[in-house]
Amino acid sequence: MIKNQVNDAALVSAYIQGDDQAFETLVKKSKSKVYTTLYLIVKDRYIAEDLMQETYIKAIDVLKSGRYNEEGKFLPWVVRIAHNLAIDYFRRDKRYPTIVLEDGSKVFNSFEFAEDSAEEIQLKEDQIVNIRELIKKLPDEQREVLVMRHYEELSFQEIAAQTQVSINTALGRMRYALINLRKMLEKQENAYDAKLYPK
Repeated sequence: MIKNQVNDAALVSAYIQGDDQAFETLVKKSKSKVYTTLYLIVKDRYIAEDLMQETYIKAIDVLKSGRYNEEGKFLPWVVRIAHNLAIDYFRRDKRYPTIVLEDGSKVFNSFEFAEDSAEEIQLKEDQIVNIRELIKKLPDEQREVLVMRHYEELSFQEIAAQTQVSINTALGRMRYALINLRKMLEKQENAYDAKLYPK
């Protein structure tokens, strides 16, 4: 067990220093446990597979941002991420596509079942149109992965196969697509604030 933790710590360290193959190895070593954890909660093979891909996207984000401090205990850490995502799954409104950003906020906020005013409905429709326009501005590779994931609802395994890249590359492209989308949204918000509240 100690030897395994040391190996995982070395792999995590190698990945942080730019060795993508190290992350592929971590995925191979942990995916069975991650999948089982998810499946036991959601009880659906396809949902479990999708959540597994999201688990590794989140792991990549934490590792790349320098926030990982689990002292080599990669497996329990990644299983905990999976467990939290599975619990969150049940809280989502599935009627509209949901894009979760780096900070955990959602681009398309959940649409409530309560009747909205005409103004609120228009605002939500405008928001969706705006997001679609921003997605068009993403680099081709990032836009492709985001559209395949959130509109065509493909798993990252399917995306990787269709775009002829590794799962790790597909996950990375998705991560950068979300980062860029967030930057464009923040830029819009700042421009809007500057118009309303000039300094």
